[in-house]
Amino acid sequence: MEAEKKQEHVAQGYTSGQLIKFLVPSVIGILLFLVPVSVDGTVTIGLGIMADGLQAAISEQIPLFMTIVLWLSVFGAFVIKAINNPSIRNHKFLSSLFDIGALWIILRILGAVFATLTLVGAGPEIISSELTGQVVLFDLIPVLMVWFLFASLFMPLLLEFGLMDFIGTVVRKVMQPLFKLPGRSSVDALASWMGSGTVGVLLTTQQYEGGYYSKREAAVVATNFSIASIAFSLVIARFIGIDHMFVQFYFTVAVCGIVAAVICPRIPPLSRKKNTYYEPAGKQIDEVVPAGISSFRWGVDQAVKKADQVKSAKDVISRGVFNVADIWLGLIPLVMALGTIALIIAEFTPIFTYLSYPFIPLLTLLQIPEAAEAAPAMIVGFADMFLPAVVGAGIESELTRFVIGVMSLTQLVYMSEIGILLIKSKIPLNLFELFVIFLQRTIVTLPIAALMAHLLFF
Repeated sequence: MEAEKKQEHVAQGYTSGQLIKFLVPSVIGILLFLVPVSVDGTVTIGLGIMADGLQAAISEQIPLFMTIVLWLSVFGAFVIKAINNPSIRNHKFLSSLFDIGALWIILRILGAVFATLTLVGAGPEIISSELTGQVVLFDLIPVLMVWFLFASLFMPLLLEFGLMDFIGTVVRKVMQPLFKLPGRSSVDALASWMGSGTVGVLLTTQQYEGGYYSKREAAVVATNFSIASIAFSLVIARFIGIDHMFVQFYFTVAVCGIVAAVICPRIPPLSRKKNTYYEPAGKQIDEVVPAGISSFRWGVDQAVKKADQVKSAKDVISRGVFNVADIWLGLIPLVMALGTIALIIAEFTPIFTYLSYPFIPLLTLLQIPEAAEAAPAMIVGFADMFLPAVVGAGIESELTRFVIGVMSLTQLVYMSEIGILLIKSKIPLNLFELFVIFLQRTIVTLPIAALMAHLLFF
């Protein structure tokens, strides 16, 4: 019966206007998110050009602006708790942004306090130093602010007009058997690869909350396909002094990433995630192609059907604006608070050094030179993706620096950015599970990175 309904739907066809409604926004979305562009020798995407342009134009004002936004997020949370007016408390926009639990309010306060101390250079050195608070406020938050601004505003071009439905149907035969994922997850990976891993996580979160990923699929995509962009990979390669081998370096990153994406979803905790969907949305996806219809034709049909559901530009724009507000007021305060705390632990305590001790014999077994010096780089990436490169920059062996650089890009789960995004999202992943997945990716990819390094440096 279901197959007959699908056949009937295809047979009904669609108008040229409906086809254009799918194609034009989707092509613009592809050009902005998925097409690589070389600017001054750096590979980026259209979205990245806009983000980098805005950041360059207002870079000096961003820390002060975002500190004000952080305090606004705190003020709004207290105001909405104090007001008993039902029309305000039940307002979808205001309640989503400000009606939060005590823990999140505390973290928002910490984020605002940390940002203020860092901005004015006051308070304890461990909070406002160039290794902790300054990294978050002056380096990380400006990037997140501009990237999330444009990503949130233009994300509907990927999600609302059928592109995900079309690509998902066409590439399902590859993604399903290899990674046990729907075809649309390939768009997440491409958006991360060409642009930013955080954009991939944002895309995954919205797909999960919309009913297009199950709990297991969302957890897998977020922790295995939100890969580092080519641009950031080049930054890492230059920082640790192996940019002259960038092609071999990034090829190794890609190989490690694919192997981890095949293995990690098949073992706990990811394998134990339920294949049920986010309850408020329910299951909204069907990529199975009925008999007698080509994948391409069915993909176009599904895409046109999805695009036809968009009734007004105002609704699309309002959702984009809400997403920007949710990121700026809800996420970035947590990045400031938890990111600073993570960097304090990494830079001013021996915790990560102690945790790295088990990696010394493993690195020695893999014949990695300067194993003891390199071991902390295997674990410190959980705090921030850039920290392994900082550790590795002082190591003499080029082979060891190569391995450290590869590991920093393949571990993926780091708390200062992606980890906080996932904890705040409705995707069912907690802090302990994220740390376990981080260790799994490290253990799976380290031997591959070491083997490739020995082959390349033979």
